[in-house]
Amino acid sequence: MSGMNISDRTPEREYDHHSYTGHKGAYFGPGMEFEPILDVDYIDQAWSKPGGCKLIKSHEWSYYLGEIREKFPNDWIMMIYRPDMASYAWWHEAGGFQIQYPNYSAYKNSGNMLSEIMKQNHCILEFGRLNKCKWEYFTSEWICEKFGESIVVDKTFSDILVTLV
Repeated sequence: MSGMNISDRTPEREYDHHSYTGHKGAYFGPGMEFEPILDVDYIDQAWSKPGGCKLIKSHEWSYYLGEIREKFPNDWIMMIYRPDMASYAWWHEAGGFQIQYPNYSAYKNSGNMLSEIMKQNHCILEFGRLNKCKWEYFTSEWICEKFGESIVVDKTFSDILVTLV
């Protein structure tokens, strides 16, 4: 997308599985290269170039959605929802704790991972409800409607919904 700062993308911060490039760029989370700290100067350390629109990714942000909205009132919050068991199954299919990047070791075991998925999904759905979000499929049309960009989405997953706040 035009205007995107992708200077957080390095070979060490990319993980491919199947035919899907699942992880690109810096992720913020417990025990990861960058902790989920809501400080602009800290967050900016993940990018080698200043400026531009940055996609700041973290599963943990689900716990801070209200605070994010308060601290960054002019910024978009894009939320992605996939039902608990589908998320859990996909995570295992993609490699589980063997995923090269990001590092999920802070979750310790599969039971804790499922518990975190459930809590994070609850936070996402509740924030979405409070903000009267419209959940939609991630498609080329959605990107064009929301961002005015023509980008081809190779695959639309029937169990993944997105929204913008």
